[in-house]
Amino acid sequence: MNQAQPTATYVNKWSAISRLFHWVSALLLLVTWIMIFTYENTDDSFYIGLHKAFGISLLLWMIARVISRVFIKAPPPVPMPKWQQMISKLSHFALYALLIAMPTAGLLMSVYGGRAVSMFGLFEIPVFVTPDRGLARLFNDVHTDIIWNLILVFTALHIAAALYHQFIKKDKLINRMM
Repeated sequence: MNQAQPTATYVNKWSAISRLFHWVSALLLLVTWIMIFTYENTDDSFYIGLHKAFGISLLLWMIARVISRVFIKAPPPVPMPKWQQMISKLSHFALYALLIAMPTAGLLMSVYGGRAVSMFGLFEIPVFVTPDRGLARLFNDVHTDIIWNLILVFTALHIAAALYHQFIKKDKLINRMM
């Protein structure tokens, strides 16, 4: 006989594919950051190449994630005040947008700088625009000074909210993504 679990311990999880998209996105962002950090501290161009390849991988992954999100139903929301639901929706939207905008700006920075992007040595994304140093600098500034800082803010907000729900509200929100 299949008995329903008590409401206090039951958690409506995200689908397995949604959870996979979430955690691989986080991993790709972390690896991309590690590659640029390593490059900046070693000046070894191998790491900037990996940074770019992982960044483009994140872009493609996020596009697939958005497509998946359109077709895969979200679990019912955890009970919370309307204003928290609104902030949650806006911050998730912002994270999705930023995780698409960041590698897009990085790609445009490279190609406007006249540099193709190698995808792990398997193939290259060629320079598909007329190189323009001014636009390359503009996309560099957007990539490094604006979007990166916004990703840090929204990621910190996302993690803080998850920890708040897990340890203060104790509503097992994190369990939905595990």
